[in-house]
Amino acid sequence: MNRSSFSACCEDHSPADNMDDWLFLSSDSAGPQYLEVSREDQETEDRGKLKTKLVSAWNSVKYGWSLKQKSHFSKSSPVIMLGNSYELKDHGERERFLRSFASLMWLTYRRGFPQLGSCSLTTDSGWGCILRTGQMLLAQGLLLHLMPQGWTWFVSHHVVKDDMDLPEIRPTADVQNLKEGSSKRGRKLSLGSLLDRRMESTHRRVVSWFADHPTAPFGIHQLVELGKSSGKKAGDWYGPSIVAHILRKAVAASMDLPNLAVYVAQDCTIYIEDVKRLCERPLPESSTATSQPWKSILLLVPVRLGGQDLNPAYIICVKKLLKLQCCIGIIGGKPKHSLFFVGFQDDHLLYLDPHYCQPTVDITKENFPLTSFHCKYPRKMSFSRMDPSCTIGFYAKGQKDFESLRTVVNEAVSTSAEMYPMFIFAEGHGQEEKGSNTPTNNITYIQRKERERVDTSNSFDEFVLL
Repeated sequence: MNRSSFSACCEDHSPADNMDDWLFLSSDSAGPQYLEVSREDQETEDRGKLKTKLVSAWNSVKYGWSLKQKSHFSKSSPVIMLGNSYELKDHGERERFLRSFASLMWLTYRRGFPQLGSCSLTTDSGWGCILRTGQMLLAQGLLLHLMPQGWTWFVSHHVVKDDMDLPEIRPTADVQNLKEGSSKRGRKLSLGSLLDRRMESTHRRVVSWFADHPTAPFGIHQLVELGKSSGKKAGDWYGPSIVAHILRKAVAASMDLPNLAVYVAQDCTIYIEDVKRLCERPLPESSTATSQPWKSILLLVPVRLGGQDLNPAYIICVKKLLKLQCCIGIIGGKPKHSLFFVGFQDDHLLYLDPHYCQPTVDITKENFPLTSFHCKYPRKMSFSRMDPSCTIGFYAKGQKDFESLRTVVNEAVSTSAEMYPMFIFAEGHGQEEKGSNTPTNNITYIQRKERERVDTSNSFDEFVLL
């Protein structure tokens, strides 16, 4: 989104797919049904549509043309991704890494969805990247919450039109016998569906929650609507801290996740009593008798890791956090250019990039295609280019997991007595959140030995260093 920044997205497409980005430029508004509209109104409407389409086209060109470029990974050092380590010199490990990466949900710019509220926007291209990276963070948390440990989308890294168009080759004799009983090729269920249809159904349900439709609980329409209480509207810039609170409100408003809570740290502090109060609340009556009394929780921690640029002293902390199984990723990026960080190799961050404008998927269709929600090729970026403003996410399944999380996260952020911790856990309660006191972009960040206001004009948020 920053004109001086260019980052190719990670998905690999054919030239035909690139041409598809331009198909929406053909005008379809001329026709008899528009004759009753006054010429002035028609011209105004056409100008608005053309502006939206040109903005979408520009961002698609800017972020979507160097699609065949791929990051190079070293075989001599491991790749760390969300608590797992992969030795790429081993073929099996390399395949496991690619499958795990391709199983992460990839939420990007979309075009052609229903209008956002009262405005005429039908795309978030050019302004919605932080909302998309926020969606990716939440999606990772939901996959951990709802899927079995180690789940991967089996066919997601294969080059097929969608996950339902699979080759005729079957891996087992039992499944081969099914083939022999039918003489028609037809569309096949994905292998994941065949082996565990319940997990495939859950996977699709999670994807549908992020659909670009007003009824989707975590879709762009709902997030924009919730952002209004923070003074934001469609087309505005959002910061990582604002998005953290929007995600908290979205989960709280959802009827689909009664056993999940979201806590957003206050002033770089996670207050233990506030977390307990969230998690120990009685579960809904609809919950089964075997449900755990302690809710699962997503912890979102907005932080600023330096002044105008990233403080290199925090790089080791970020690496340690990304090595933890409880970490679900980081909403971050470069100045005015949000990315979703999921791991690292040596001095480079591993990320998913939302800056590719794709057509909206109709999730009401049975077996809607899933490939546009998953990215096959990982990308890397130097730590030195990381914007200091970010939000770090964690997930704890139950009370024991939360206590374990406290221990390992404390060790990761307290790397040196000379450096103040990135954030802290504290006993007691923080300030009570009131509906009228919606958080703004300002967050207090504590730094020893100096007091100054730092220029953050090129960053996501404004912070005061005390």
